[in-house]
Amino acid sequence: MEKWFIKNRKGNIEKTMNAHGISKFLSKLLINRGINDYNLIQSYLSPEFDKLNPPQMMKDMDKGVNIIRNNILNKEKIRIVGDYDVDGVISIYNLYKGMKRCGGDVDYVVPDRVEDGYGINEEIVKKAKFDGIYTIITCDNGIAAIEAVELAKELGMAVIITDHHDLPFTKNLDGKIEYIHTMADAVINPKQEECRYPFKLLCGAGITFKFIEDLYSKFNISREEAYKLIEYTAIATVCDVVDLIDENRIIVKKGLELLNKTENVGLKALIRESGIEGKEISVYHLGFVIGPSINASGRLESALLAIELLLSEDEDEANELAKKLRILNDERKNMTNSGVEKIIEVIENSPIKDDKVLVVYESSIHESIAGIIAGRVKDKLNKPTIVLTDAKDGVKGSGRSIKEYNMFEELSKCKDLLNRFGGHPMAAGLSLDLSKIDNLRKRLNDLTELTEEDLISKKYIDMQLPLDYISFKLMDELSILEPFGKGNNKPLFGDKNIRVKKGTILGKNKNVLKLVLESKNKKNMEGLFFGDIKSFENSVRKAHGDSGLDNLYRGIDSRVDLDILYYPSINEFRGNTNLQVIIQNFRVGKQSNN
Repeated sequence: MEKWFIKNRKGNIEKTMNAHGISKFLSKLLINRGINDYNLIQSYLSPEFDKLNPPQMMKDMDKGVNIIRNNILNKEKIRIVGDYDVDGVISIYNLYKGMKRCGGDVDYVVPDRVEDGYGINEEIVKKAKFDGIYTIITCDNGIAAIEAVELAKELGMAVIITDHHDLPFTKNLDGKIEYIHTMADAVINPKQEECRYPFKLLCGAGITFKFIEDLYSKFNISREEAYKLIEYTAIATVCDVVDLIDENRIIVKKGLELLNKTENVGLKALIRESGIEGKEISVYHLGFVIGPSINASGRLESALLAIELLLSEDEDEANELAKKLRILNDERKNMTNSGVEKIIEVIENSPIKDDKVLVVYESSIHESIAGIIAGRVKDKLNKPTIVLTDAKDGVKGSGRSIKEYNMFEELSKCKDLLNRFGGHPMAAGLSLDLSKIDNLRKRLNDLTELTEEDLISKKYIDMQLPLDYISFKLMDELSILEPFGKGNNKPLFGDKNIRVKKGTILGKNKNVLKLVLESKNKKNMEGLFFGDIKSFENSVRKAHGDSGLDNLYRGIDSRVDLDILYYPSINEFRGNTNLQVIIQNFRVGKQSNN
């Protein structure tokens, strides 16, 4: 079951048109997306470097940067402690390259996903002290590492936290939230309540980019040189699935420009190995090709491979590393597909299928892909999903959520059952004892305020747009909105009562449905559907019978009408260019005599 809603936010369309010199169509689209502040629209329409906020506005930024500056000037050792995902890898790269450029004596460590778990821990701190490290700087972790930071301070080291995750907190008896703070010398995280930085949604690499931008200013290195890190930061921004608005939009837009002419030996090798050399690198390639290959190293082997690839200046070495990452990613894909099937089977064959919050334990799942599997299951069932599996010390897992459910906050209510946890409203990681899984599942479901309505999949349509309105000029306007991603999705349009003239199944795997659609003005346009073709066929049969489906495929006397949600696109094939629509969702109309 699915519900469709048309966005209809209030705003002065005429004023927006005149103020920014854009069309009524684009003005309405921006307003419906909540983009109606003058400066925000300007930044959105013209995402340039000069619209980035000064890094010094972030709480403790100057304090942390000055510590590193003094370390560099005094030849003191610095160690970066990162994370094993894409955001962590890119964050390490930004800090390492930036500090090295300033003359820093710096190295880095990445916790092993299986042996060490997430983030800085006491063993990493002890090893840093043994190695003569003066300052530890974390990236994409550390905000919740209370004990590890305390130990580092006891051992006489300086600690700088750069992180973007939600702050740990407790709730007192009257329900008031009290945040837990670390003893770090500087805590750089815009989500701190006292941080006045205007944009709160940077990923970890976004914050390390800001850190190096400020550090360069202290060493009189040009801001333009700092901007070279944007091409790497863009990868992390897309892959960490933060909203592509405001500064994130600028980072990705400008980053893609740099990536498409990258001189990084490792990235060029990975692009070749991935089979996308010569193509225009887009958000899709970052999120589904380059990013997963970087991620695979930290999931199945060591994230150090990905860092070595980015730092490599030897083409042969880079080619070998890129090939290894591609092989690891292929292995990860196969493991993920198998894992999703197993988890769905567990859910469908147990009482938990009726739960509003799914907590699923499956010992055969590799812990590194629990989060990916949880995300796939969440997308399929539209329920918050936590996938748990066996780990070195007990049980570990990851959760992915829906908009109506703050997973981080709900897990906070169960912290007495958990050994560790952290994350965001939409995603979290956790560990606990095997014996407590049932208690966790029961409590999350007992406490949840989710309603049946919340669990119904919802599609929000940017506007109703008849097929006859689609033109190459409109496509040019839509291109202004790119790059698309979370928080700035491709616009979704709707049209009703569209006659289907003919249907054809295409593709090597017979997984593409091409429909010839007839607009209200009797204009034909192709529509492509990449979804569940069997579901489409069953819907047509239900409304029109077997003969109706047969007629549709034969292109004879088809009386099938559709309501569709779509995105318009341009198809270029063998020198011909034509407009088409990509159908995202459909509803089959009832039998008609017309």
